[in-house]
Amino acid sequence: MTWPTGGGLLPATRIPGGELAAVAAAADYAVLPVGAVEWHGPHLPLGTDLILAEGFAAEAGGTSSPAAGAGGAVASAAGSASAASSSGDTTTGSPGPRGVLFPAVPYAACPGQTRPWPGTVSIRPEIAVGYLADVIEGIVAAGFPRLLIVNGHDANMSTVRAAMEWVSGRRTASLLLVNWFQLVTPAETTELYGPLTARGHGGAYETSGVLGFDPGAVRLDAVTDLPPKPKLPVGHPYVLVESRPDPWQGWSGHISLASEAAGRQVRATAGARLREIVAAWVAAPPPAPPTADPLPDAAADGPAPTAGPAPAAGDPTTVTGGER
Repeated sequence: MTWPTGGGLLPATRIPGGELAAVAAAADYAVLPVGAVEWHGPHLPLGTDLILAEGFAAEAGGTSSPAAGAGGAVASAAGSASAASSSGDTTTGSPGPRGVLFPAVPYAACPGQTRPWPGTVSIRPEIAVGYLADVIEGIVAAGFPRLLIVNGHDANMSTVRAAMEWVSGRRTASLLLVNWFQLVTPAETTELYGPLTARGHGGAYETSGVLGFDPGAVRLDAVTDLPPKPKLPVGHPYVLVESRPDPWQGWSGHISLASEAAGRQVRATAGARLREIVAAWVAAPPPAPPTADPLPDAAADGPAPTAGPAPAAGDPTTVTGGER
């Protein structure tokens, strides 16, 4: 199997075993979408998080739709985002990175706010961490030390991160987690949707995201607006988990703000930023192997590095929760 001239993605499930070593040696990275099967309201499909994770995983490679994986195929959509193709960098025409797309992880730990609603399939957090650790290590062991994980489910942020930390202490690996919903800033969604809250589980932002990939999966006329509980009146990052943040029906939001046009814009913006992250990541030096020695020999390894400045507020390396 070979990539088109400009790079792109190959489906891992179609690689013959006898060609795996050659494909892995030629690949720049692998991609793993992670989502959930979860109630998002009467207007959105149970596979919302999978549609978005698989869709943006495909965008990482500059393709319009991924191969059918555990969560099913994602329909392509019109607009500038779908203009990206296997030609790589569509701005300069230069070849893009070569990736291998693994099937999506479909099931996840789901919060108590959605578990009682029909269609939510939730696994225990400790099972989720162990399962993800095994999947990630298996992909690394197959010859892909650089692994991009594209996440579509807010609760996966903690379980995926824990699994990544475990694997990175056992294998030489560069593991990159990108949450699609953080690729467009809250300020930008305010510009797009106006002052009413658009972000949130099943809200206008997430609904528009699905419309950007698979408009036929959304039923905008199935609900009326359910204004979400206001956020705390502070500007500092925080994570707030509550039993049932009324008003709440397993979802909340101003669905009247969602549109296919907004979805195409979200897809284009987030997809372009994801490709920018991937390009910078594969160009960066690889990590050193993990060590069992907590205090490497200073003479052999040189002077210990000095601590750099703390990340500034809003630094893209800083991860906060609840931003969907």
